[in-house]
Amino acid sequence: MTSLTIVRRIAARPSIVFDALTTPEGIGAWWGPDAGPVLVAEVDLRVGGRYRVRFRKLDGIEHEASGEYLEIVKPTRLAMSWRWTGGAEDPGESRLEIDLRAIGDGTELTLTHARLHDDETRRSHAEGWNGALDKLERHLHA
Repeated sequence: MTSLTIVRRIAARPSIVFDALTTPEGIGAWWGPDAGPVLVAEVDLRVGGRYRVRFRKLDGIEHEASGEYLEIVKPTRLAMSWRWTGGAEDPGESRLEIDLRAIGDGTELTLTHARLHDDETRRSHAEGWNGALDKLERHLHA
């Protein structure tokens, strides 16, 4: 098992970033590694609630992830289980944590994706999350 941590500074208040992470409209604006569309964004934002996100990459391939919310501290922290539907990208369940900290001009976002299967899975998730976070930054700066 391995993990991945990415830190970004985003020019928006933590409450705005939190909404972009936890509402279907917000998720629809940035989820996925490239400019492909989000097809499904379902959110039951409560501990024990479930989420499901399906997106299509520019190469036409669709991916879907789902899981359960494990911890919700609005507007500073989210923790959830993560599993790819079909299991092709990663054979097991992993854990996604996102911490938001107010800084002078916005928010410091720390994304930790833990319990990844191996180094190749870590590399592919790093590529995907960095692409998605680039989109999140562009969306919140618009």
